[in-house]
This record gives sequence, structure tokens and C-alpha cells, in this order.
Amino acid sequence: MRRIITAQDVPANGELRVPMGSLITLSAREVAADRGVRILEVPEDQISGMAPPEKTVALGADNCGYDLKEALKPVIESLGLEVRDVGVYDEKPADYPDLALKVAELVASGAALRGVILDAAGIGSAIVANKVPGIRAALCYDRPSARNSREAIDSNVLTLGGRLLTQTQAEDVLRTWIATPFGGGRHQGRIDKIAAIERQYLKKESS
Repeated sequence: MRRIITAQDVPANGELRVPMGSLITLSAREVAADRGVRILEVPEDQISGMAPPEKTVALGADNCGYDLKEALKPVIESLGLEVRDVGVYDEKPADYPDLALKVAELVASGAALRGVILDAAGIGSAIVANKVPGIRAALCYDRPSARNSREAIDSNVLTLGGRLLTQTQAEDVLRTWIATPFGGGRHQGRIDKIAAIERQYLKKESS
């Protein structure tokens, strides 16, 4: 029997995975288009066990952040989130722009709600990620900076220095960053201004 997908099934953001052959109503497609949600038809056996985007954290690191990435992966999972690891998978030399871009694109596309990137200092990855429209990457180094980046800036990507932080320090930053909600209110107007600047320069590039 074909599954019927209605507007009520469409999430607020990210992706909607539905079994292949599903009947997707016109209203569902319209709501998905309005929200920027991608509807993906996948085999039934790929539906179960797949965490929704709002429960997914994209995780990446270059060789300088590899060890810390591996140490933080179970921490993220212990918080009830699924890790989408984009690499690296060993300590062979790697370029942080490649890994930062992979994480940023997953977050910007809605496939993951947040992303975490590690390199030697975290600075380069933050710069790269912030080149991707829709990304607000923050380099954090303690609990106050992590808290501020979420409360005031609604950062959706966290960058960490794999050679500047101990595992305990990085875990404290990560836990604080994940647990802190966006403050909204007056901060939203500033986020809107950031988005407007981004649109302004995207418009210039396309003209």
C-alpha cells in the first residue's frame, strides 16, 4: 500500500525521507517548497534507523583535529544525537578547507542541524565554513564563548582547535554549545542583518 505524505509530515527544515513510491500530496510539496525542505524518496529499509536532520550533527576534522574528533564522537552520541562523520579517518595530512566545506554544506543544505569542525587552531575552518551561505560558524575556546555563540549568534557550526584544547576542555565547550538554545528577542534582528548582508553580496555575484 502506498504511503500518503501530507503537509503535516513536512518538518520545519532539512530533509523529508519517504519510502519510494509514496503519494506526495500537492499541499505537502507546496509546504516543503516554502520551508526549503527537500523530499527524498528512498528504499523502505533506509527509513528506519535514520536520524532526522534535527538530530544529526555533521562532524569533520583535518589530521590535526583527528584524535579529538574521535574522542568527541561518542560524546555527541551520548547526548542522543547521530554523528555524520565526513572524515578524516586517519592522521594522514589533509587540508582543512576540504573538511570544513563538507560539514558546512551538510548544515547549509539542512541535512544536519549543526556541524562541528576541528583543525589545529579552529580559525581556518571557521573562515572556510562562513563562506558558505547560511552558515554562522564560531570558534569557541571555553564555556562562555560557546554559550554566547549560541545565545546571541545562533551559531550552527562550532570550530575547535585540536592542538589548543585538551579533550576535557573541548568536551566542556561542545556540551555547552549543544545544550545552549538561541536567545531570540533582540538577537534575532542582528541575525536578520547578517542574512541581509549575505544576500546583498550573493546578489552582486549573480548580477
